[in-house]
Amino acid sequence: MRFVRLDTPKPISKIGLGTWQFGSREWGYGPDYERRAAEIVRRALDLGVTLFDTAELYGFGRSERILGAALGDERAKVVVASKIFPLLPVAPVVQQRAVASASRLGVDGIDLYQVHQPNPVVADTTTMRGMRSLQDVGLVGEVGVSNYDLRRWRFAEAALGRRVLSNQVRYSMIDRGPEEDLIPYAEQAGRIVIAYSPLAQGFLSGRYDATNPPAGAVRRANPYFLPENLARGAGLIATLREVADAHDATPSQIALAYVLRHPNVVAIPGASGVEQMERNAAAAEIDLTDDEYAALVAAAHAFRPVTGLAAVPRMIRARLGK
Repeated sequence: MRFVRLDTPKPISKIGLGTWQFGSREWGYGPDYERRAAEIVRRALDLGVTLFDTAELYGFGRSERILGAALGDERAKVVVASKIFPLLPVAPVVQQRAVASASRLGVDGIDLYQVHQPNPVVADTTTMRGMRSLQDVGLVGEVGVSNYDLRRWRFAEAALGRRVLSNQVRYSMIDRGPEEDLIPYAEQAGRIVIAYSPLAQGFLSGRYDATNPPAGAVRRANPYFLPENLARGAGLIATLREVADAHDATPSQIALAYVLRHPNVVAIPGASGVEQMERNAAAAEIDLTDDEYAALVAAAHAFRPVTGLAAVPRMIRARLGK
């Protein structure tokens, strides 16, 4: 396993484990899931993964409970990250919700506590006042944000009066917005970009095409999985397969290696089983050549999916089977 080269109390692995699926019925949570989740977490620990990300919103607290139980005595050795959903993120609420998350996780302190998304009404001034108090009493180690643009990330830092270590954002080969400003800022300022959906919810795995779309409700709601977009992505998947063959790897591993090529980026893909966890962790060891990276960049730029408002009528037709 490789780690981010930053001064943090605990090392942060380049590949972490995202646990949105823990306790979430839309991802298949059921009676047997907690046992499988524990197996995934234990294998991640064996492989050197140190970053485990959850949120109070995931499964309405179930994810935090499942992750805390699965980590057991290892909780103090790894970076446990959670997120507050900013429904009313004023200072007293932030403090109260952190206590609740720590209790569900079974930890004395949350290593990285993040604001799940920016609140359009409540300023970060009061939110970060609550975060600063949590740091002062030792309940929170590092503060992070999620889905923030660069201006608001920097404002949050000014409001905290300390570093806001990380910004967790959607980043993959087909969601490259963070490359414009967030990643350069992280590298310049000694911060971290945490990439969620680094495989674009499986689009980059090569498992799906226009004749074999995904069946799950979460992916069906993603316009990338429209038959038209799956067809348009054929060239990108072909390039991923070509680079993967050169490394005896999978397209998913190459897609992860693409985002991890940036030194201040870590990725938190989910895992539905132990084997997927093993493949994800192995991606941290893949070194893409300059030519391979350039080919991936070109293929990613050539992919022009139908998204936004233009995708809405197509998604409705796809749902109706027309």
